[in-house]
Amino acid sequence: MRPLRIRLPNAWHHVINRGLNRMTLFLDNRDREHRLELLSKLPERFGVIIHAYALMDTHDHFLLQVPRNNLDAAMQWFNMSYGVWFNKRHQRLGKVFSSPYKAILVEEDGSWALDLSRYIHLNPIRTATLGLDKTTRAQEKRGGTLPPSSELITRRLKTLRGYRWSSYPAFAGYRSVPEWLCTAELWRRVSGNRNDGTNAYRKWIEEYVRQHVKEIDEEELPHTLVNGSPGFRESMRPLLHGDRREQPELRQWDQAFPFANIISAVESAKGEPWDAFRERHGDVGRDLVFHLARRHSGLTLRQIGEQSGGLHYVAVSNALRRFNQRLESDRSLQRLKKIAETKLLNV
Repeated sequence: MRPLRIRLPNAWHHVINRGLNRMTLFLDNRDREHRLELLSKLPERFGVIIHAYALMDTHDHFLLQVPRNNLDAAMQWFNMSYGVWFNKRHQRLGKVFSSPYKAILVEEDGSWALDLSRYIHLNPIRTATLGLDKTTRAQEKRGGTLPPSSELITRRLKTLRGYRWSSYPAFAGYRSVPEWLCTAELWRRVSGNRNDGTNAYRKWIEEYVRQHVKEIDEEELPHTLVNGSPGFRESMRPLLHGDRREQPELRQWDQAFPFANIISAVESAKGEPWDAFRERHGDVGRDLVFHLARRHSGLTLRQIGEQSGGLHYVAVSNALRRFNQRLESDRSLQRLKKIAETKLLNV
């Protein structure tokens, strides 16, 4: 099945490559070294600008800017070269990568690319041994874990600073910056200084670790084709062309409704305006809007909060958790949701 992608000259992309059936991509450090050797050739061969990266065991992440609009050619060479080398070295046959690779268009304006670099750089400490795996983070959001000890925070920082297979040590001044890694633009966005934003970037990242890693989580990143503001996402809609039967991403975009449409559907179902129930104590209307927006808008928790009057995304997350728990047993709420969802989908 051919993936649905948006390609624009000079665009930024979050690229993710995974091992076939989640196989281990890097069996030892020599494998990781070779992956970075190939990565270092992308700027000269394809003109790709490398802004951030992190190699994990079963997948890797890259924040790339592609001036020549040739990401497909670059990734084909990058992954095929590594796959052939890996198979020869380890005396194996067959595919190495789960194809196709995933590429998410990133809005250049605002903080989108900068926030994504933080997400990529914090990947190496999202592990069970450091108390930051998915299960533990979910428990923390529900208030089911104790705050991390100073010793655990120290271990997280030590791992982050010493992780050789991420661009973070170079950004933060713990290693020299290779000539093929572009640090200037992200440094500028943190400190205003393109030449040396080391201290500002290090402080910005490590403050999150000290504050229990309250960073953009997986659920806060859009799982669609575009990572950006609602306006940017809508501006990309005319560029989407393909076969809806074979490309589920296109069907997802067809079903992505503006936030205003979702509010209108809930207003109609409740028989009163948004302003009347948005902040009414005990009213489920606001949280129903959140629920439908999460299912049908493609917005992140942060964007939902911003469009609801400036709520923090953690508050939106907590409201959704309470709403979903109540929805399981409250039949009147189930009926209200069904009415609102039907009105939304029939527009």
